[in-house]
Amino acid sequence: MCVVLPYKRLCGNCGGFSGNIKLTHHFLKVPDLCADAYLPEGTSNVYSNCNVINTLINKLDFTFVDYPFMSTQDSLLCVTFNQDFSSLGVGCHQGYRLFTLAGIDDFTETYCDRKPVDVKIVERLFSSSLVATVNLSSPRRLNVSHFKKGSEICNYCYPNSVLAVRLNRQRLVVCLADSIYIHNIRDMKVLHTIRDTPNNPRAVCALSECGQLAYPGSAINGEVQIFDTVNLQAVIQLTAHDNPLAALSFNRSGDRLATASEKGTVIRVFALPAGSRLFEFRRGVARCVTISSLSFSQDSSLLCVCSNTVTIHIFRLIPPSSTPPSGSSPTYETSSWMGYFGKALADSAAYLPSQMADIITQGRDFAQARLPVINNGDRINGAIITLNNAPRVVVASSSGMLYIFNIDQSEGGECVLIKQHRIDVFEPSVPSASSSKTSSNGDSEDQPPMTMTTE
Repeated sequence: MCVVLPYKRLCGNCGGFSGNIKLTHHFLKVPDLCADAYLPEGTSNVYSNCNVINTLINKLDFTFVDYPFMSTQDSLLCVTFNQDFSSLGVGCHQGYRLFTLAGIDDFTETYCDRKPVDVKIVERLFSSSLVATVNLSSPRRLNVSHFKKGSEICNYCYPNSVLAVRLNRQRLVVCLADSIYIHNIRDMKVLHTIRDTPNNPRAVCALSECGQLAYPGSAINGEVQIFDTVNLQAVIQLTAHDNPLAALSFNRSGDRLATASEKGTVIRVFALPAGSRLFEFRRGVARCVTISSLSFSQDSSLLCVCSNTVTIHIFRLIPPSSTPPSGSSPTYETSSWMGYFGKALADSAAYLPSQMADIITQGRDFAQARLPVINNGDRINGAIITLNNAPRVVVASSSGMLYIFNIDQSEGGECVLIKQHRIDVFEPSVPSASSSKTSSNGDSEDQPPMTMTTE
């Protein structure tokens, strides 16, 4: 009987026998041994010394095989979508991987970089071959590479650890805890540095496709600074929340900005460049949560909000032309009892304390998607994209899963889970680096849509 044991290493204490082992014997896990050690059935459990185990295994009929697998016990270090959500980058303890999501069942591995490095940041430029990575072993160094050619384009070292990287077709932005570096993506020259920014340990920032950069303007409240990375000038400053910011996101056209604070109960959407507030939603009132991602749908009609809970909230963004003027109550259909009750609440809001009035007039979620499971410390990243000619809610988790949900655009409600993909299992075969594909936006996967120069 052949059994493949998929685990990262034989012994968690000594790190011996890194890899996977194929046994030609029955096996069992011996409790007295190291947590990850396996021995053939019938072996005495007195062999608690790692060297003795190594000697024993060498004498038995064991064969090492190259069956790459990463245990879900080792949580992925990052899961990030590219700018149009057509690709997923996964950073782990054995390098990084890139996936292409073209359909519900069309989820394939594009590239696998298997190296003994812990990759904490992976950012891909649309569907090109340009990838920016940061390793835990060198947290101050940014590596920019052409993954199809297997060549490094350049690397930069910064004064402190790199906490986040954002890309668009013109700029590469590097966020540190107290400063932001703006590079020209065509030659990687530093065009501008925003120094002495408020302490931003969570690297809260967002970069639009048209070049607007949003980042916290204060460490004690929810002030947002908008900076034009194309013309290298400040645009506007707005106060979004009373508490420090937790998440920021632009829509595709860059004229909407979604914000969330560390409290995590209220989500707001602002119009740019004016900075006026368009929408305000209440995620929930039960408890504070940590918002991990905000994402607009392609047409900016829906907003996907992920947190450290199992529930993904979807908010509907009514076109501004149909929203009531500032200071007036929203309109309600009074043909039903609930409609009449909602109108009565809204009318009474003017006579209530401002904080209570805000709660009454805040919108609620239009739809919800519930993850089957979430582990403590999981990082969740979600989006609303079109797959198989219909909108879907796609959620990636650092626990090693990609979930795809159906969403009813007319009725909302509970989204239905229709597909799950594993993203923590390394496939034995990877598409050849010489293969060439062209994405729907016209970018060749073999060449970045720009000319890069190596530093």
